[in-house]
Amino acid sequence: MSNIPEDENEDRIVEFIDENGESTLFEHLATLEYNGESYLAVCDPESKDEELEVFILKIDTDEDGQDVYTVPDDEVSDAVFQQLLEMSEDLGEE
Repeated sequence: MSNIPEDENEDRIVEFIDENGESTLFEHLATLEYNGESYLAVCDPESKDEELEVFILKIDTDEDGQDVYTVPDDEVSDAVFQQLLEMSEDLGEE
């Protein structure tokens, strides 16, 4: 378990562990569907910039049934990011 400050965003913090066992924390922005596949939009939880650096990750499953996150090609990343922007614009109109 990691030491994450308890605040209103605590449930949005996700931890990824790479193939070398290195742990990285991200803030989960959204889970989106694109062309029948699932994707995560995440960012650095410490980022205070007005323009967040958003990372798009494809959700796959390995042979053991565990979730595996991969970086899709640029075309898919751009399309999923555009979908995220449209979704956030729709939320802003409400």
